[in-house]
Amino acid sequence: MRFAIVYSIQDPAGINIINQFQKIAFAPNLPIIKIKKKAIYAEDLNEKNYPELRNIDFIIFATTHKSKKGDSSLSIHAPGNFRGADLGGKPGKICSTSALVLKFLFKELNKQAEKANLPEYFVTMEATHHGPLIEKPCCFIEIGSTEKQWKDENAARIIARTIFSLQNYMPDEKWKPSIAIGGPHYCPVFNKIQLNSEYAISHVIAQYNLPIIETMLQEAERKTIEQIKEVLIDWKGCKGHENRKKIIEIIEKFGLSYKRTDKINK
Repeated sequence: MRFAIVYSIQDPAGINIINQFQKIAFAPNLPIIKIKKKAIYAEDLNEKNYPELRNIDFIIFATTHKSKKGDSSLSIHAPGNFRGADLGGKPGKICSTSALVLKFLFKELNKQAEKANLPEYFVTMEATHHGPLIEKPCCFIEIGSTEKQWKDENAARIIARTIFSLQNYMPDEKWKPSIAIGGPHYCPVFNKIQLNSEYAISHVIAQYNLPIIETMLQEAERKTIEQIKEVLIDWKGCKGHENRKKIIEIIEKFGLSYKRTDKINK
């Protein structure tokens, strides 16, 4: 897995993560790209502007996460906008990502957090959201949610070790690439599935993006680099019967199968 790390000079968590990464990792051939603008607006992140990306398979954005509650969190998600584009990117367009890489990183993030014994931090996936819109497959990995956590070296070290683990990336051949639909932004049901089942989740279409339209599923499937096996539906997290009916109609129209999350051992 040939990957690069991107961080912004405006981002205290990103700077912290890179500082910790450089302390624990020896990776002379791994591009670490420093950008001036905020990561969510890095639309110019391409091989023309950054030649070091030419042989790269995957980009990891190391950034802050913000929330109104200010909870301590370590999170990971794919970027993109299923509807509007208030925070970078383009409306209705999402980035390419890898279901297998996201599962690998999420499992490693949980493993490293458990080793570090920082109970105040919760580890979570997030639904697909915000920019930038770039061509290379990518994901965000973040420290939340206030300046106190962004500057926490212990939290940054957990993420740095998680990122470094990609040097030994080896997905399980039993993992099943999938897309997830429904549920809240922090994906409590999909977290358990990503961590404990054979399903590997790429893009998550959260409940707040419902009702679903065909282009959402098209984007999520097309922007997952692996062949999607099934679409996972958070049955209780879909705002009722009509939304579930529409979701199933669109899934079947595209010739895909689906699985209710309440039918998955997790």
